[in-house]
Amino acid sequence: MSLLTPAAVGGPALAQERRLVTEIPGPRSRELAERRRGSVAGGVSTTMPVFAAAAGGGVVVDVDGNSLIDLGSGIAVTTVGNAAPRLVEAVSAQLAAFTHTCFMVTPYEGYVAVAERLNALTPGDHEKRTALFSSGAEAVENAIKIARAYTRKNAVVAFDHAYHGRTNLTMALTAKNQPYKSGFGPFAPEVYRAPLSYPYRDGLSGAAAAERAISAIEKQVGAENLAAIVIEPIQGEGGFIVPAEGFLPALVEWARANDVVFIADEVQSGIARTGAWYASDHEGIVPDLVTTAKGVAGGLPLSAVTGRAEIMDAAHAGGLGGTYGGNPLACAAALATLETIEQENLIERATAIGELVTGRLGALQQRDARVGEVRGRGAMIALELVDPATQEPDAALAKAVAGAAQSEGVIVLTCGTYGNVLRLLPPLSIPEELLAEGLDVLDRAFEVIK
Repeated sequence: MSLLTPAAVGGPALAQERRLVTEIPGPRSRELAERRRGSVAGGVSTTMPVFAAAAGGGVVVDVDGNSLIDLGSGIAVTTVGNAAPRLVEAVSAQLAAFTHTCFMVTPYEGYVAVAERLNALTPGDHEKRTALFSSGAEAVENAIKIARAYTRKNAVVAFDHAYHGRTNLTMALTAKNQPYKSGFGPFAPEVYRAPLSYPYRDGLSGAAAAERAISAIEKQVGAENLAAIVIEPIQGEGGFIVPAEGFLPALVEWARANDVVFIADEVQSGIARTGAWYASDHEGIVPDLVTTAKGVAGGLPLSAVTGRAEIMDAAHAGGLGGTYGGNPLACAAALATLETIEQENLIERATAIGELVTGRLGALQQRDARVGEVRGRGAMIALELVDPATQEPDAALAKAVAGAAQSEGVIVLTCGTYGNVLRLLPPLSIPEELLAEGLDVLDRAFEVIK
């Protein structure tokens, strides 16, 4: 499948090129960094040392005029590209009409329309309901509230390497200590952890990995106490881990048989990112509840819980909500984002991007034994970097390669429990030649760092 041309996917009229006119960071970015140190809390860190001035298509332009290739999409948020034309038009129109009434006070059609669209797009053809919120963590937390209300049980199981957010409950669900949990406890109770299927590390089939996880759940918690299982169909911050085939369906089957709500956290993997509307679609599973955020509104804060009507309706009136949940500007952005994905065939484009990226990275893996595995789906691809002799995680190499690429004008993110994974999340509006150039820069970084 050939990639779409830049003209087909639209975007702001920014030159789609890597252009370095100063060192990285340039003088204006350094000036802003100094102001940042005096005004922004030290706990808020940044990946890139530059400050953005404009973005669109596959580039971010900084305040010094450098044009950077974007392989991060603001952590999978600007899936349709920054300031996509339909989104800008829709949000501008909504901005002129009204910016906020609070749906819980004076409701509006945009919220209902987004709920209808997500009810149709999430896996399964059963009757569904949706509630809108502002952040991914908020969606996950509310999904658990809903599951507890429905089952009248309290315990929740999350998995090794999981990332679910930074609120107190979602920190408890998250597996990684640094930087997310250290010093912030005590955490919410009745959260338990089960082993994930991690084919590169455990070598287990999906069936064997599921048997191991279910055994741990039954021994540690017991189905009679368990309200919900929450899992990312493809892990995000944990390292873009794709479970072995059959792992997720076995968990779903066990959950159904034991009156346990199965929650798919699709905050990072949903909304066309993997070459399907949701990563669950690749696995042939139908979750009871699905959380959506990041890419759904093209950069405006919006999240959702969507699921079986009888489960979603279990919470009492007034039990769900929030002042900004389903803000009208974000709803307008979401409807425009979903329309853009459909009208410009961006699900197919995500698949094509995945084929190009995995081909290039597979060739790199053949040349460089430090690339232990290339994995992912669609435009959600990662490289796990290791010591070739021991296969132990090499976080220092990941940091060095990402830094080298960033200094050459390519935005690359790291992740993984061990910090040894490079993740690529290009916007689906990135031109093919620009993506190829970004991969060229990444190739050279491996050649330079020995």
